[in-house]
Amino acid sequence: MRKKSLVVALAMMLFFTGAFFEATEASAATPDEVITQSKKYLGVRYVYGGTTPSGGFDCSGFTSYVFKDVGINLKRTASQQYTQGTPVSKSNLKKGDLVFFAGLGGKGRVTHVGIYIDNNNMISATTSGGVRIDNINTNPYWAPRYVGAKRLDSVKEKQIELPPVTDGNFADVPSTHAAHVAIRDLNVQGVVSGFPNQQFKPNETVTRGQASAMINRVLGLQASTASKYSDVGTTHSFAKDIAAMTENGILYGYSNGRFGVNDTLTKGQLALILDRAFDVSAKVDDQVQSATVYNNITTATPAGKEIIALKAIDKTKVFQTSEFHLNNATTRAEFSAALYSAMSVK
Repeated sequence: MRKKSLVVALAMMLFFTGAFFEATEASAATPDEVITQSKKYLGVRYVYGGTTPSGGFDCSGFTSYVFKDVGINLKRTASQQYTQGTPVSKSNLKKGDLVFFAGLGGKGRVTHVGIYIDNNNMISATTSGGVRIDNINTNPYWAPRYVGAKRLDSVKEKQIELPPVTDGNFADVPSTHAAHVAIRDLNVQGVVSGFPNQQFKPNETVTRGQASAMINRVLGLQASTASKYSDVGTTHSFAKDIAAMTENGILYGYSNGRFGVNDTLTKGQLALILDRAFDVSAKVDDQVQSATVYNNITTATPAGKEIIALKAIDKTKVFQTSEFHLNNATTRAEFSAALYSAMSVK
């Protein structure tokens, strides 16, 4: 009795292990790898329940075998495979997508699956011709039975890793961008960097921690003590910069003991900390007095003098607007333009 129970338990374990493995999408493959692998089996005969080239394929046995060849495990039947992946419209089909068919008008249970190979063609195991290529729009049998398509997350183009930008020429900052020169020069100097695919993302916002680090790359200040903010541990990548900013009176934390390292830097804060870091308003006091002010900012506005000074020294035209919204988040382009301009003040 005990031996029989053990056999049953082992059988159940194998069943559930197999079921889990069968339903799992594993490592990624490119669409071209899927198509190349599928075409190796053109002409293999159709066999109901078939899952191998030597024994023959049925439709889902073929797709399962092809995807397993490239490291991706599919469920066994066409209707089960239809539960996998993300739905894709017919007009947006790409190589490697699974395409599905049912009764006339795409109604009823899913009974057939193929692999989309481009130009409205699919490759699948058919009862009439084994593994073959058919057009899903013009084939008189498949066209009226099309029901939908799925894209597997594991099927995707390989991303080419581009080298980081060091000459200031980011893919998303054209020479016509108002902050182009500022971003370019700061990048060459090692003050600002970018993101993968040589992007700068000029419209993304800047955090207080990032601002501390970028300003200190210019100033090179050293703190005598470590940062003691509750949200900035000693191992934090910006810890030394933040400590230096605080010790030198450039950017302080909050009364609750936090620095707000991940909080967005406002445009008002931007003007204020750059004035503290580079003594802008004192150096260009005459320019501030004669500057064209913003419609919504006066010297009585909090950080008003510093904001007007930023407009006066602006070398990029980024801040040559009619209004300045001091509570708005600072973008990476705005920060670059402001820092570049502040660094030029003598």
